[in-house]
Amino acid sequence: MSAFAEPALTITGLRARAVKAPLARPIKTASGEIPQAPLVLIDIETSGGVTGSSYLFAYTPLTLKALVAFLDDLAPHLVGEPVAPVAVMEKMERLFRLLGKQGLVGMAMSGVDMALWDALAKSKNSLLVTLLGGIPRSVPAYDSYGVVDPRRDAPSIERSLEQGFKAIKIKLGIGSVALDVETVRAVREMIGPDVRLMVDYNQSLNVTDALERINAIAGYDIAWIEEPVPAEDLAGHAAVRERSPVPIQTGENWWFAEGMANSVNAGASDLVMPDLMKMGGVTGWLKAMGIAQVASLPVSTHLFIETSAHVQIVTPNPHYLEYLDFAGSILTEPLPVTDGCVVPRGPGIGIAWDEKAVARNLI
Repeated sequence: MSAFAEPALTITGLRARAVKAPLARPIKTASGEIPQAPLVLIDIETSGGVTGSSYLFAYTPLTLKALVAFLDDLAPHLVGEPVAPVAVMEKMERLFRLLGKQGLVGMAMSGVDMALWDALAKSKNSLLVTLLGGIPRSVPAYDSYGVVDPRRDAPSIERSLEQGFKAIKIKLGIGSVALDVETVRAVREMIGPDVRLMVDYNQSLNVTDALERINAIAGYDIAWIEEPVPAEDLAGHAAVRERSPVPIQTGENWWFAEGMANSVNAGASDLVMPDLMKMGGVTGWLKAMGIAQVASLPVSTHLFIETSAHVQIVTPNPHYLEYLDFAGSILTEPLPVTDGCVVPRGPGIGIAWDEKAVARNLI
């Protein structure tokens, strides 16, 4: 053994639990409503007594039991492995080579990866961002809304401005073009000219409809249009991008770096927003960021605010962190916002379960 080698930290167990986490601000989209956040909590125990934690956003309660069962079945294949996220990711990729790593499989792989990075950083009493070679700092964020009613949601939007957010995103596409225009007009009037306004259509349109709606709202100084057409329609995104007066944003539904490369090669967007849970966790994120750097694409994060605050600091061309707090109600300390920014916490990723809140919301 090398004189410099440390005792190997190994995986001794994995626990997965499903909860429906209460949301301070339920989310309504053109594709459905999210009244509570369906989450899978992952804890990886190690031989050093350190536990690495992460969570998955399951999108719908229908997937919760399946994800927990899958992680339970995956656990015996991980026990005894070193707490080495890159090596464990390679093993999981081999396990699922023939099946593929999209959907629930990819989500589970990413959750395991994030928990392993958390454990590794904790074992060194370090923040994740420090372990990755970065220096902790404030990360600019935007406040992320669902579909809004300008009258009903005015107090919430005012609160966002009081928190110092310099950018706000709203979702559109549940009604007529005229409704989109009126909503954007009212929100723009409310936030003023100095706060950036983003719009998300959540894959609800075709190319023709997308261009009609984009042109109708473009005069209100829109920072980006997100996922105007189905995520897998790379040609459609490229067609909208070519004719849109507003920059096009996409990426939250790419699977791993390969999915990102396909979209970038298709010229599908002006901006990119990968998702840690679909990109392969921290390990996959680091691979994907090379693609963004070569393509000179500004990078924003999607969900997972606690881990995103760490990886965004070591990301080339960082743009915004999406502030959408799905796990705060089951954490001992939700990640706060100061002057429209968040600061990564530690050790590790900086999350700790509020076990009483978890017990109240277990399914």
